[in-house]
Amino acid sequence: MDVENRVRTAVLDHYAVGRDDVDAASVTFLGLEPIEILRIPGAGEVHYATLGGSRHPMGDPADLLADPLRGPRAELVLTLLASGGPQVGVGRSLGVLAASPAVEGVVLQADALLDLSEPLWRNAKFTAVLLGESELPEVALPDPADPVRYLSVTPVTATEAAWVRLRGAQALRDAWAEAGIDVRDPERSAVNL
Repeated sequence: MDVENRVRTAVLDHYAVGRDDVDAASVTFLGLEPIEILRIPGAGEVHYATLGGSRHPMGDPADLLADPLRGPRAELVLTLLASGGPQVGVGRSLGVLAASPAVEGVVLQADALLDLSEPLWRNAKFTAVLLGESELPEVALPDPADPVRYLSVTPVTATEAAWVRLRGAQALRDAWAEAGIDVRDPERSAVNL
């Protein structure tokens, strides 16, 4: 089963682009297959989508035997306004996040807060991300494998990450909506909490 090609086709179809219309980079971690990051231009925005994190299902690292087919599978998509220009280093950061299930046993899911403890890209004020539901549909795999879900990645500041820990993900999303903050803006300020 070639999970990566199924996911690549689904992402390119969703954004209605061809393989030649996207830039790709890959990040390699010792002992793991490479994670590819696609940079997909859109109307006034750019999407960064991971490929390779869903090759294997995520599972509990305490399990003695991992099921090679069953279990949740996820990839990540980050959408930023294109007006900010290219974000140097964002591909590496997304690769680290997508590899975290294999490296650290993390299960990627909506409302998860993941802290990189370093800027997501050069000169970024964001050091963590909040995962959420994505507009990309699930990618079906042959039975008995679970489908691949795309999760949206929203960059958050250290203050916003603390807010999530205290009040929850939805409280932060509500604060963004109330303040009229566009979380796709790479230059946005943190919400006043």
